Order: sequence, then structure tokens, then C-alpha cells
Amino acid sequence: MENAREFYDNQIRPYKTLSKQLFKKLSHFSTLRVVTFLLTVIGIYLLRNHWQSALGIGMLGTGIFLFLLSKYTDLKNKRLLYNRLVKINEDELRIASGDFYHRPNGIIYQNPKHHFSLDIDMFGNGSFFQYINRTTIPEAKDKLVQNLLANDINNIQLRQEAVKELAKFPEWRQHYTGIAQGVSVEYSAGDIIKWLNNYRPFLTRVHFWLPISFSILSILVLCLVVLEIAPIEFVGYWLLIGLGITGRYLKKINNLAQNTERTKNTFKQYALLLDQIENFDFQSVLLKKQQERIKVDELKASAIFTKFTKALDLLDNRNNFISAIFGNGYLLWDIKQSYHVEQWISEYSSKVEDWFDVVIFFDAYNSLGTYAFNHQEFVYPTITNNSTTISSKSLGHPLLELEKRIDSDLELLREQFFIVTGANMAGKSTFLRTVGLHIVMANVGLPVCAEKSNYKPIKLVTSMRTTDSLKDDSSYFFSELTRLKFIVDTIENDSDYFVILDEILKGTNSTDKALGSKKFVERLVKLKATGIIATHDLSLTEIETEIEPIKNYFFDAQIIDDELHFDYKLKKGVCQNMNASFLLKKMEIL
Repeated sequence: MENAREFYDNQIRPYKTLSKQLFKKLSHFSTLRVVTFLLTVIGIYLLRNHWQSALGIGMLGTGIFLFLLSKYTDLKNKRLLYNRLVKINEDELRIASGDFYHRPNGIIYQNPKHHFSLDIDMFGNGSFFQYINRTTIPEAKDKLVQNLLANDINNIQLRQEAVKELAKFPEWRQHYTGIAQGVSVEYSAGDIIKWLNNYRPFLTRVHFWLPISFSILSILVLCLVVLEIAPIEFVGYWLLIGLGITGRYLKKINNLAQNTERTKNTFKQYALLLDQIENFDFQSVLLKKQQERIKVDELKASAIFTKFTKALDLLDNRNNFISAIFGNGYLLWDIKQSYHVEQWISEYSSKVEDWFDVVIFFDAYNSLGTYAFNHQEFVYPTITNNSTTISSKSLGHPLLELEKRIDSDLELLREQFFIVTGANMAGKSTFLRTVGLHIVMANVGLPVCAEKSNYKPIKLVTSMRTTDSLKDDSSYFFSELTRLKFIVDTIENDSDYFVILDEILKGTNSTDKALGSKKFVERLVKLKATGIIATHDLSLTEIETEIEPIKNYFFDAQIIDDELHFDYKLKKGVCQNMNASFLLKKMEIL
């Protein structure tokens, strides 16, 4: 694949050039519209004494004007798409340089009761979500979060294949995102589905033929008047009859139009996105399965959606005063379009949820594909079924810059438990989050920050950032105990979890903390848990000699020439150098 930064650089200039070219065309079409309008007005004025000819000139001029307006709108939308594509590529370069803290951080998804969402920098400023999220549709953002938090260890290889395939087609992904950004929606997909499923039609088959019959009679009336067979007043009387018929259904039509007006943009957006999905030849099982969900016999879902949006646009014409009066007076316009809208709802409302889900799925997975494309140096874990949970070479934190990142090798067997000691700021907590993110990313199907990784799928549960709660009237220590109980209960029901703990039982005295930590780790080992605990308490490391699955590792710190030095490398053994008193003196606190 092409280098990500080079790709983004190379995309910007062509899109800017195309945008400038379309701007010139738009200027020409604007001029033609003005000329057409003026010529039509002049023609009507000159022929004002021959109303039949003036009417013909008016209709011809209106037709040409509307054609030019349609072309202008198409070109304008295409130019706006190119402008959005320019911005998408500029944003990618900005993110690649480390400037992504302005993006939505997903803090609303942080849940202290979830297995790990609070602890491993998944949400918040500088978080993994803030870095990876490229979704445009609100429901797709929820879908992306759902995937990240799912703890799903099944079908990982299928997800890997889908992410790999999307990573290979950056232009398709960007085009999809650019289209999605072009339509602002008022109604969420969930609200639309609920409305469609609860809607009850009020028009019958009779109302299909009524507007057709009435329109034919209207044309007949108009011909009689033009040929001066009937008096011109007859046109007015016929108009009142048409308005009277429409008025019988006005309240229900208004209610329908009010709902469809809010949903129209959503359907337009989804129709365009479905078209992108249908017309691409995906090969991976997961993506092809999604494509299958939007097939309806020989019809394309995008065509079905487009048909609906056209009906909604036609119904929306009632908001134009002239269309509302003359359209309903002579064509029973509202009844005709309402009937078509209701027929569509009756036929396809049960399928809309599936179609929406597919669009949302691709919007969410595009974030994963973009991440994989941006990090082609990362590796997809090889999924194994042996005794090793994680065997990674040069494992690093995916959000750290390459120049600052220090990688470590990790070999951790199933049912092993590592006790990691180390000085302050030596890298223990970063390492724990690195391992946690490796598990989450691997389960989602993403490549991980390593040179090589063998991985036996496992779910994640953590206790690293327990907080007290005034709302729940709970102290810090009680909150931590509650969290630890949650972990034990989780593993008792299912031992297939990787446990990450950072300095537990901080809310009690040192002696009690040491004893409690030892007992808790022993309990986890008895439950056949796999995981890591980081601690400053060196006495906890003594249980390595007592319990076989326990292994000691550490991060070192050395004082050289009255300065602290860290290598941030994971080593086997117990840390012997602590630095709290040194730092107190160095900062002149003591």
C-alpha cells in the first residue's frame, strides 16, 4: 500500500483543482439562469396582450430555468464534495502530526462499571477513541464504541480480513465519508425506524386513481378555456373543487409531511451511501455479508431509497405557495404524493432497519480501516490456540510517537500472573495500558503496535483508576473494594479474562495493603486468572517463590550524576531502585 502521508498529500492538490474548475462552471450557469429569467420576463411582457402565447413563453422559460437550476445544484454539490475531501486529507495530515486533541473525545462513553473503559485511555483527551474515530453518522459513533468495548473474542480473523480490505481502499473510504458529511440530518436512525414501524396509512387504492382522474379533467378544463369553449371563470371554480377535496385530508397530510420533512435528509444521505456500498466489489466475508443484507430481489436498496426521497421532495413542494394552491387545486398534489409515500412505507418499512445498520456498520468500520492504513508498520496478531496468551516482540503504546516510544518484548502464558515493580515514572502504568490496548485492538481486528504478535484471544477486565463518589456516598476505599469484587465475580463466572491491576488497596495503611494485595493475588491465581499487577510494594514479589504461576518483572530507574535515568524496558526480576525521596530532595520539597 502507498505510504499514508504521501497519499494524503497527493490527494489534496487534485481535489482543489477540480473544485476551482467547478467554480468557473457554476459562474457560467448562474449567468445563464439570470439571462433565461430576464428573457422570459421580457417575452411575457411583449406578449401580454396574447395570454396564450405569454403562457407558453412562461412555461418554456420556467422549464429551461429549472433545468439550469438542476445542473447548477448538481455541480455545486460535487464541488462541495471536493472541498470536503480536501479537508478530510488535511485533517489526516494534522492527526498524523499528533494534533488531534480538538476532536470529539468520547468522554460520555466512559463508564466506571464497564470492564475496562475507564482505565486504559480509551476515552477522554488524548485517548485512543479521539485518535481513531472518523465516524460521521451519530449512530456509527455509537457502533464504533460498541465494537471497542465489546470484549468479543469470537471471529477475530473475520474482522481482521474486513479491516485489511478497507485499509487497501482509502479513496473509497474518503468518498464514503465525504458523502456522509454532505447531509445534515435532524432525525436519528432509531427515531425514523420507530416512526416507520408505528405508522398507519390513511389513504387507500382509490386515492391512487383519484388524482390521476382529477388531473385529466383539469387538463380538459384548461383546454376548453384556452379554446374559448368554456368561460375563464370555470378555471377558478375547478380550482376551488380541487382545494376542497384536498382539504378533507389536510390534517393527516400535514402530520405525514411534518414527519417526512425531518427524515428526508437522512434518507438522502443513506441512499447515497448505500449506492457506494452496493457498487463496490468487496471480497472479505464480513463485508460481503453486509452487502447481502441490502439486497431486495433485483432492486438495489439505494434505488429504493432514492425513489422514496424523490417522493418526499415532491410532497415537500406543498411548502411553496404557488405549488400548494395550483398543485392541489388542479392535480390533487398532496393526496397523490402522500399515497406514494404511504405505499413505500407499507412495502419497505420492515427492511429499513437492516439498511440503516449496514450504512452505520461501514461508517464505523471505516475508522478501523483508516487506522490500519495510517499504521502499515503495525502487525495483525496471529491468532493461536496454544498456552501463550500474548507473545509480542517490540510491543509499544500505539499513541506514542515513534521517536519517544520504548518497546518491550512480552511473553505471558495462560494462567500466568506478572507482578511488575518499578520506580515512579519508570513506565509501569504506560506498560499496563499498552498491554490493555493490545488486547482490545486485537479483539476488534486491528493491527497492534508491535513487530510481531501471537495472541490467544482473551477478554479484558481492569482496576487502575478507581475514584470515590459523592453521588453514591462511597469512599475511595469502598469504591476500590467494589471494583475488586466485580473482578472476582467476573472471573468466577468466566476465567477467560485478562486482569490488569495498578497499585490496588491504596486506601488503607501499608501493612494492611501488603497483606490484602497478597491475598487478592492468591485468590486470582486460584481462579486460574491471567494478568498483570503493578505495585510499589516489594513484599508482594515474595510470593513468586510460593506460587508457580507468579512471575516478577520490573522497570528500572538509575541515579547517575545526580540525575534520574529511565530506560522504560521491561526486565525480569524485582526493582531495587526507588526514587520518591530523591525526587522530594531534587524538587526542594525536603
